[in-house]
Amino acid sequence: MRVLFAVRVAAGGLVLALGASIALAQTKGTDSEASFNAGLTHLRENRPALALEQFKKAIREDPKNAYAYKGLGLTYLALVRQGESVAQPGKLSDAVAAFRKALELNPYYVDVRNDLGTALVLSGKRAEGKAEFLAAFNDPTNPTPEVSARNLGQAYFEEKNYREAVNWFRTSFTRNKSYPEPYLGFADAVGALGHPDEAVAPLEAALKEVPGQPDLLVALGQAYYKMGRFTEARSRLEEAGRRDPTGPAGRRAMELMKNFPK
Repeated sequence: MRVLFAVRVAAGGLVLALGASIALAQTKGTDSEASFNAGLTHLRENRPALALEQFKKAIREDPKNAYAYKGLGLTYLALVRQGESVAQPGKLSDAVAAFRKALELNPYYVDVRNDLGTALVLSGKRAEGKAEFLAAFNDPTNPTPEVSARNLGQAYFEEKNYREAVNWFRTSFTRNKSYPEPYLGFADAVGALGHPDEAVAPLEAALKEVPGQPDLLVALGQAYYKMGRFTEARSRLEEAGRRDPTGPAGRRAMELMKNFPK
């Protein structure tokens, strides 16, 4: 079962959304853009404390740099992830403030709404967070509506509103058939509703789009197992183990196979 989506989804959005800013930095060569690029490198390479310094420096050098504010917000979320507890209201409120400032400076920076929604959900302001995801999904300029839909599905899943979660996960993978995350959420949600068999067809379709994806193989193996299709389940789990022998999917596959009937 997948839980809080915050930093993984947000970090993925950072790479996509900030591509244009990286190119701009290379052509302009301003101090703010150079600091921003340094912060981005540190964040990608899991050095959030150093990233924080660089994004703050970029903002001091250019207080209207919306990209730097997004980076700052994502860094605060990364620091929450590294902390002893997810519930760190100081860093979360700082993240919310940074994302709001990015949107204030650039209202068309729709991707930031996904990040803002994540920070709000983590802060316990779930209704506000879901409203941001929905606003992002409904915006025709959103480059990744499948991410917004997946975030909504995950939020509803965490609230145990499994039917609504199923609807949003399905919407997400309908928008982008090669995006693995919503298929995994869909499998969890239909399983929670007592219908693991409904996960099989979408997961099989997903593996045609992204063959050999370890997490999808594990999810399909689990679905087969719950239906008593043990031979097929073992085949998928063994493949996941081969493809990701030391990673989390491979370890999970090996653990699941310990429960197989002798």
